[in-house]
Parts: sequence; C-alpha cells; structure tokens
Amino acid sequence: MRSVCEQNKCAGCMACIDICPKSAIKIVDSIEFYNAVIDAEKCINCKACENVCQELHPAKKREPIFWKQGWTNKLDRSKSSSGGLGYALASAFIKEGGIVAACVFANGEFKFQTFDNLIELDAIRGSKYVKSNPIGIYKKIREIIKERKVLFLGLPCQVSALLNYIGEHNADNLLTIDLICHGTPSPNILTDYYAEHRIDIRDIKNISFRKNSNLGLIQNKSRFTYPFNMDAYSLAFLNSVCYTENCYNCAYASWNRVSDITLGDSWGSELNDEEKKRGISLVLCQTLKGKNLIDIADLSLANVDRIKAVEANHQLQHSSVKTKKYDVFMQSYLKNNNVSEAVRKCFPKHYIKQIIKTILYKLGIYKWGEVMYRITFETKS
Repeated sequence: MRSVCEQNKCAGCMACIDICPKSAIKIVDSIEFYNAVIDAEKCINCKACENVCQELHPAKKREPIFWKQGWTNKLDRSKSSSGGLGYALASAFIKEGGIVAACVFANGEFKFQTFDNLIELDAIRGSKYVKSNPIGIYKKIREIIKERKVLFLGLPCQVSALLNYIGEHNADNLLTIDLICHGTPSPNILTDYYAEHRIDIRDIKNISFRKNSNLGLIQNKSRFTYPFNMDAYSLAFLNSVCYTENCYNCAYASWNRVSDITLGDSWGSELNDEEKKRGISLVLCQTLKGKNLIDIADLSLANVDRIKAVEANHQLQHSSVKTKKYDVFMQSYLKNNNVSEAVRKCFPKHYIKQIIKTILYKLGIYKWGEVMYRITFETKS
C-alpha cells in the first residue's frame, strides 16, 4: 500500500484529495489509523499530494504576541460551549464583508461550509469531538481569496494543510483561527455509539457535545436522557482513549501556533466562579492581522496568567498521551463496535461512581457540575 505520508501517520486533513488532478487518493479509516492511499494506476507522480501534506511539511509556527481570556455578549455566550469567541470573531468578519469557512454538522457528517451572512452562521457553534471532513474546502478557499477575504476556523493540522495548499505567499486575503485540540476520533466511533441507541446519525438535525444545562437526547418527540452527567463517548474522548494514532504525536501541540488566532477553553482562569460558570475562552494572537479582527469584534477581554493557562491546557505543551487504557478501549471496540462496553472496561470505577451520583442526584442530595459533557441532539422533523 502506497500512501502520501508515512503509514499510519495521516491526520485526515484531506488536502491531498483536494489537490490530486487524477482523483487517485482515498482516505482509509481503520479507526486507529488514517491513511491517504494512492492508486498507483491513476497516479502521474506529480508530487502535488506530498507538497500539500501537513505531516510532511508542517506550516511555520509563530509565538503569540499576546495571551488573553474573555467572552462575547451575554446571548451569544449562553449559546456557546465556552466564551463564544469563535462565533463573535466570525460574525465580525462577515460584517466587514468577508466569508467564513468552518465545520458544521449536516446529513450525518461533520463537513466544512462557507458563510457570508449571520443568519446561517449559528451552525458553527459548539465543540465537535470528532474528525471532520474538509474535502473540497481547500479548493474553494483558493478560488474565493482571489477576490474576497476568507476566515478559516479549523484544527491546527487543517490550518497547516490550507497554508500549504494555497501557499503562504498567496495568503493576504486569508485569516486563520485554529482551535486548541486534544485529538480527534474516527467519525465511525460516533456513528456506532448512536447505533447502540438505535439512532441513525443521518436522522439527526443538530448535535452538541457539551451543554451547560441538564439536557437529554431528543429523538422526534420523545426524550432520551443518558443517566449520567458524562456519556460513554464523551468519557472516551476526554480521557484520550479513542483518537487516531497521529494525534498522540501532534506537531502542533505547543504554545507556538500555525494560525493568526488560537482559541480554546480558559481552564486555568483566575477569574471568579460566576464568570467560569458562564464560560471563558482562552485566546492567543500570533499576528497583527489577527489582532485587527479581535479589535473590531464584540469581545470582553481580560489578562490571563500564561503559566496557569499552559498548565491547564496540556496541548500547549505536548500531545495527548496514549495510555494502556487506549489498548483496552480499542481491543474491545474493534471486536464488537460497542463504544459503551469498551468504555466500561476502561473505567469500571467511574461507572460505579456515576450510578451512585445519579441516585443521589434524584434524591436531591447531589448536584451535577456546571458543564455537562454529554451529547445532546435533535432529529430532523
């Protein structure tokens, strides 16, 4: 099998697929690994795929010119996973006549779309704990920036791939925001998780991986509520047992970043508990172009303790660590495609604690934490 980069090191950025003139590349998802496989019969050895590959050619990283934490207005903040800075920056960019490219959930897939109005922009809100599919977006952005400005929101590997694709010398009309990333699982794991609940992911209208309220899962007019404050999929994700191999050796897990602006959660914030409850974003700015957008956006910013911010976001120091529980999860999941069973084998004590907490919660003795790490969704009408 001939692949674009070293076998099992592919991040799934898909830039090679976008640039191949002969459609000779496909992504093989084996859950633990992604591989960009080349069809030798179609390949003309033009090397375009290798030239855009962020694994082979990671984009240059830059030191932040400032570190801040903050949030947007009350309404947009309440609708967001954290402080709502991503949505606020995208809104400001559109108001200035630009086009935003970001990941959305549609028809069972996490794909990239472009937006030029605020009415549809709501679709970009919220954390997405899964690998997305950027196929087509690189080519589209390269055409748009010939005439208009584009803001791209994505993971660091996707930003790096985009810069390779268009060439940094052609990036005057491009502004990039990368998200501080733990790692991402194959979307097949999420699809199987829904299947355990007899839900076809293609029937889902919208989805959220993190809620600040006690919501359940909505299917048609019936409500399904997972009994714990953290469902099995979220538990696997937050404990780093389900990512693809490349994520455990990420070239972008440092405080020097590839984008103009970096966003994440301000976990180490020294601000008061009330602000933490509402959601606080961490923002790093690497360029004057990024600072100009921050200056015109509807943001409330405060200083942040850089040391605490780095300590609370290990991805600014190193990649997520693959532990023995990764092997336990993968061995179980690959055997029967059951996410919940694999997670129970990884974290048996956690499940017992959650059962006890659930009983105490129903008795009014225990209160869930402010942030519910569990999936909520609504199916199509």
